[in-house]
Amino acid sequence: MVGNQIFERRLWAVVVALIALLLTACGSQIPTDPHGTLDRMRDGVMRVGATENSPWVKRDETAEPTGTEPGLLSDFAEQIGSEIEWSTGSEAVLLDGLERGELDIVIGGFLEDTPWVDKGAATRPYLETTTVEGQDKHVMIVRMGENALLVALEKFLVTQVGS
Repeated sequence: MVGNQIFERRLWAVVVALIALLLTACGSQIPTDPHGTLDRMRDGVMRVGATENSPWVKRDETAEPTGTEPGLLSDFAEQIGSEIEWSTGSEAVLLDGLERGELDIVIGGFLEDTPWVDKGAATRPYLETTTVEGQDKHVMIVRMGENALLVALEKFLVTQVGS
């Protein structure tokens, strides 16, 4: 009886070790992007939707968006070797495009309490500003589930803005 218990324990130890080895060998990385967005953007194209909300996003019909957030994303794109493909429109149109996977990131002076979180994942607040109403905590919105992109963008924002 004691011999069987020892055998069973050793067998379970071997099974657990094999499972751990297999999981390690799979090379799974966390966080991950189910749609491979960050990998596609590296040395590729970052598809950004921008809705006008000065000074965060300024829009001139003849040029690419300017302002605080386009400047930050231009630097982020440069860091990962990406070119930005800009789309402009209303919040609703851009966030529908984000949800369908036509866009990677949407910007427009969004605040932490944005009602659009059912369409995408908001970054942690990257900047706080003081207004007459109180503190505004600014975020950007990425495609839902693209966690590697979300983490990379948040890390970048912390290095640039220091929040």
